[in-house]
Amino acid sequence: MKILRVYERYFGRLVYGVFAFILFAVLSLFVFFDMLNELENVNNQYTSLVALFHVLLQAPTRVYEVLPIAVLISAIYVFSQLASQSEYTIFRVAGLNTRQALFSLFKLAVPLAIVTFIFGEFIAPRAEQYAQKIKLEAIGATVSSGFRSGVWVKDRDKDAATGGGEITRFVNVAGLRPDQTITGITMYEFDPQYRLRMIRVAQEGRYQGGQLWELQGVNETRFIELASPAQGAKPARDSLAPDFRAEQVKFPRVTMHSELTPQILSVLLVTPERMSTLDLFRYIRHLRDNKQDTQRYEIAFWKKVIYPLTLFVMMALALPFAYLHARAGAVGVKVFGGIMLGLSFHLSNTLFSHVGLLHTWPPIISALVPGTLYLMVALLALRWVDRH
Repeated sequence: MKILRVYERYFGRLVYGVFAFILFAVLSLFVFFDMLNELENVNNQYTSLVALFHVLLQAPTRVYEVLPIAVLISAIYVFSQLASQSEYTIFRVAGLNTRQALFSLFKLAVPLAIVTFIFGEFIAPRAEQYAQKIKLEAIGATVSSGFRSGVWVKDRDKDAATGGGEITRFVNVAGLRPDQTITGITMYEFDPQYRLRMIRVAQEGRYQGGQLWELQGVNETRFIELASPAQGAKPARDSLAPDFRAEQVKFPRVTMHSELTPQILSVLLVTPERMSTLDLFRYIRHLRDNKQDTQRYEIAFWKKVIYPLTLFVMMALALPFAYLHARAGAVGVKVFGGIMLGLSFHLSNTLFSHVGLLHTWPPIISALVPGTLYLMVALLALRWVDRH
């Protein structure tokens, strides 16, 4: 037990030390390139200082994204150095076997997995939202989705006219300001029989709390059904006459009840992959309530849940490099190959998300497949080096 505590402390000191340096180096590289990219948008309003502040606020997101790769690179470097100096061989002679070493590395990965979870859930999403708001306030713009017309959202509400039933709205929002005011609002409202009953256009809307919105500059086009003749009676009007008539009304302000909240609309500011699991869960529930497709957001949700566990896979991938010998040659090439293996894991993680979305795989399968495949590769490599 004493030898176990000694080598665990020794491994931990080496891995954590190199990890801090690698993370700082990789993060600095990302910040540098992000700043170069932002310089293209610098003007009198969006100054270089604001751009730098925007990039620095995005740094927690970069930390979250590169943590597994930094862990792999640092662990590979440490174990390749231990192998080249025969230190790991000494530990094996002293009684350290492969299973004990792997279990010890998993223990070293626990604090790093907790750090990854904290960054992914609390620090990065909030910093990302604040970074977007800082930029939008500086350039005086709004955010919209990939559609030219804005974002489309489905909404439901009770039919106030009849006191029962459920009306359905399809809401188009052209933009969301940093103060969470929505602009360019167009609503298509259908009755419980899915007949168009109203088209409402508003200049902007402000959330009042309690699922209430105050719309300003409202122009409504209402479709009113004409009275039907009594049963058995001859229709009083021509058969070609319309069954509905339209009327237009304008209001300076309208208070509207809606299930939509600024938190739901905030998906405009942050992509699903950069949202917290709690925000993703709320938005998935909203989409399900409105019978909309949730697969993309469910894949992002499960990836967020599983992502901290990928650090254990990275540690398992790094351990076989401890069994390399300097006299075998090409240690640097093998280390480089291990780094490329880690980068390929990151790329395959993204690839399987798109493949799963394309082929409608279960979201949890799309999130689990890359980690499972690379864990199997790591265990097979450990078995091979242990036997040879």
